[in-house]
Amino acid sequence: MKRWLIVLFVLLVGAAPMAMAQQPLKVALIIAQGGLGDLSYNDLAYSGLEKAAKDFAGKIQVHAVQSNDIVSQGESVLRSAAKAGFNLVIDLEYSNADALKRVAPDYPNTKFAILNTVVKAPNVTSVMFGEHQGSYLAGALAAMVTEDPSIKGINPQKIIGVIGGTNSLGINKFIVGYVEGAHYIDPAVKVLVAYSNSFGDPAKGKQMAEAMFEQGADIVYQVAGGTGQGVIDAAKATGHYAIGVDTDQDYLAPGNVLTSMVKRSDLGVYNLIKEDLNGTLKGDTTMMLDLQNGGVGLSPMRYTKDLIPAADLTRLDTIKADILNGTIKPTDITAVSDPQAVLKKLGIGQ
Repeated sequence: MKRWLIVLFVLLVGAAPMAMAQQPLKVALIIAQGGLGDLSYNDLAYSGLEKAAKDFAGKIQVHAVQSNDIVSQGESVLRSAAKAGFNLVIDLEYSNADALKRVAPDYPNTKFAILNTVVKAPNVTSVMFGEHQGSYLAGALAAMVTEDPSIKGINPQKIIGVIGGTNSLGINKFIVGYVEGAHYIDPAVKVLVAYSNSFGDPAKGKQMAEAMFEQGADIVYQVAGGTGQGVIDAAKATGHYAIGVDTDQDYLAPGNVLTSMVKRSDLGVYNLIKEDLNGTLKGDTTMMLDLQNGGVGLSPMRYTKDLIPAADLTRLDTIKADILNGTIKPTDITAVSDPQAVLKKLGIGQ
């Protein structure tokens, strides 16, 4: 696999270099678990790469790189990209953090970036998101809806669910926000939590969501990439609701996706490339995309907004405003000293 990657990079870089001033910026985008075609995080990030290629035509060359097992092969993929002459290497796989710490010092003239985790190095830019903020809004909306049996598809039980791809800090950042948002509306709302241990298994996602629906949940939030497609399929098949993630997934099952927690990975990729072209991209810094600057938020709910009482939508707007002004402070579990204490208090992963 490593030999194949090196050959691929050499082919992509291509012909003899031009004069330094004329060389386009060569950008590699390393795709995360679940791969392209997940209709979620990876696909949205790739759309940011495509937009940059279009907007900066002639100034950049872009290439997406996939691996059959990006977690175990992360270090070899990163090294191959640097050796192949890419000027900017953007890694979407947060679990490659330790690999990047080892690789970056060996290639000081290569700029690296990684999403969803922070790596401190002179030539690494980290991109973080306010997933806890957007997920708080999703949880608050789910709690309001599950308490209203007058809404089509809602049962009398106050139960919602969430399925994460892995039991990890990055995924639990979504889940903690979701549970906190639900309990802000009503501490009595029960939140079922499960992990698929996969980001590319829709069949497993469907099976797990169906199990939650059978336990009384009427809304299930998917935080599992391509596996989450199965959660949405289950909602459609059973007449319940799913909440999409990363990109606006409402269209995948119109009327059965209550909303989507949009996380602008495309904006992160695009901004990294733009700043590098402008000469303003700095290593050992963190770019934050959150509720304040539109980096996260709920979808427009174009297929479900008419189902939700106006009073609930108004309350949701108030909650958003209170997060922005600091009155409500969703917990960022990646920034606390004792994550396990937070999870235990909320009954997550126990």
